[in-house]
Amino acid sequence: MPNSADIHLKPEVLARYGLPDIGYPVASAHLKAALAGGGELPLAAMLHGLQEAARDGKAAWKHLEPAMNLLSELLAPEDGRDVISAAGDNWWIEIGQVDLCDKLITVQRGDDLIAAIAPRNDGRLRVAVFRPLDTKSAEYLTGLGQVPHPEHGVCMRENNWEYALDCSAGNGNHYASERGEAYLSYWEKGLGISWDGTEVPEWRKQLNLVARPAAQVVVELGVHHSLSEEDGPEADDATEDDEPESAPNPPAWRGKRQQRRTVQARFVGCLLGGAVGDALGAPVEFMKRTEILRRFGPKGITQYAPAYGGIGLITDDTQMTLFTAEGLIRAWVRGCMKGITTYSGVTAHAYLRWLRTQGERPTCDIDFGSDEPGWLFQQRELHHRRAPGNTCLAALRAMGSLGEPARNDSKGCGGVMRVAPVGLFAWRLGQQESPQDAFRLGAELAALTHGHPTGALTGGVLAVLILALTDGASLFEALTASKSILRAEPGHEETLRAIEMAETLAASGEAHEVAIAQLGQGWVAEEALAISIYCALVARNFKHGVILAVNHDGDSDSTGSITGNLLGAMLGVKAIPSEWLEPLELREFITTVAEDLYAFKDWDIGEYSENAEMNQRVWQKYPGF
Repeated sequence: MPNSADIHLKPEVLARYGLPDIGYPVASAHLKAALAGGGELPLAAMLHGLQEAARDGKAAWKHLEPAMNLLSELLAPEDGRDVISAAGDNWWIEIGQVDLCDKLITVQRGDDLIAAIAPRNDGRLRVAVFRPLDTKSAEYLTGLGQVPHPEHGVCMRENNWEYALDCSAGNGNHYASERGEAYLSYWEKGLGISWDGTEVPEWRKQLNLVARPAAQVVVELGVHHSLSEEDGPEADDATEDDEPESAPNPPAWRGKRQQRRTVQARFVGCLLGGAVGDALGAPVEFMKRTEILRRFGPKGITQYAPAYGGIGLITDDTQMTLFTAEGLIRAWVRGCMKGITTYSGVTAHAYLRWLRTQGERPTCDIDFGSDEPGWLFQQRELHHRRAPGNTCLAALRAMGSLGEPARNDSKGCGGVMRVAPVGLFAWRLGQQESPQDAFRLGAELAALTHGHPTGALTGGVLAVLILALTDGASLFEALTASKSILRAEPGHEETLRAIEMAETLAASGEAHEVAIAQLGQGWVAEEALAISIYCALVARNFKHGVILAVNHDGDSDSTGSITGNLLGAMLGVKAIPSEWLEPLELREFITTVAEDLYAFKDWDIGEYSENAEMNQRVWQKYPGF
């Protein structure tokens, strides 16, 4: 825990409180407050420090549990109720006994049961806790228990239980398990019964475990919730309540009242901005900065240079971005026409069409709808191979079913570099009040090809950034919102560190080339995102930011593309230099995709539409499969 110190209590103090003789990590602010308040032990801060320390997969976490248990006992009120509701600002769960022989999701570390989660009749969650809650375990419970949005549910899922099932199947659980941290598992037939009906002895013998008192669990959740969010010494924001609040949370930024043409300019600016950054970076993608300066002069590359046999040509970054936009629109059209859709599945189908433009096919037998390929696939300029990422190609070739996450451990930047349309799409759906929905979709689409948590979560972050910027938020506000959502996700630490390092360097006054070098080269997702965020933060204007983003060692076209997406959404299409726009490959076509991404919700289509001509025209352009 940063800015903390281990305190060691005198023997008489240990005896008075019944605490074991170990070091108790306490944040400096809490320790100073305790000293100023007369020297009373900061019990809540001590518990929080142990929660943080126990989170680490390499920590001797069982050695810390007796102290955690005693601290929660000391802090808990005398409340013998078997069932207590615990709530925070945007989460609610019920603490009580659960039937371990019924379907449940467990929070566990190795073969140790920490908590068991079961569905209530209303789709909310009841939780029984068997061991003290470390920070990771508490994050799972508060994250899964988030209050449903009245329209969008829980991250586009029907209820908390359905969302919890999705999370228990995520790749992040595998990585958390390997690190020795808490992770989620689903037991469809009860604890200790595997999917094929066989018994798992080490888990069956835990059926007789007794859940810890609900009041202690509420304290542990409250300490985690309040002290993880605030610097002050207040211990417990968790409340005991009979029912959760149902009102949606306000957006994490103050959106602007904007004219229609202003928002449309942000849509077009986002996609064209990404394309010009991609095209500017393409000639130097595999060059060292020293080589770039030697070839193009002391300012580096500032205008298009020949690449792939032309000037201003896009690469796989923009190709896949366009197929992302098309997939989202086709998913919407499918929902209108057929009454059922899945954004990740239909967009996965779009990515497989992109795979075909690269001269390859997936190993699975998926109908491509060759008789109705749609408008995008028919653009012959997109059927060029422009250094596509090997991970994207391999993952799409191996995709067994539409929407299936990748079965690899890659965190390359090929996932994040293509998801900017998710933020635009989310804005058009009105998800400003539920940005976690945009985050979830961005992460899901990135995870179609990149199985490492960082490869997926960076996609979620970029989607929220684009959503917020399109809504008129400042980049600072957009970053604050995206980091808040990111922190609730398993495996978020690497991505969060990279973002915060970009913010720190942007405020440091460090020379730009030195700062960017510290952030990495952009081949992996968190580095590409961090470099792009840094360049957008320090940019004097669109041109300055994108030039910074491409003149470095590494993946210049991807960092140029993401930076262009961010600055284009922030500043609008008029901020893009005309000398970059005019020779840009497929400029008019990209503009049309951006305009359709804005207009789709106003199309009069569907089973009950009386506009048969519109139905036919939209289906031919964006057939819903």
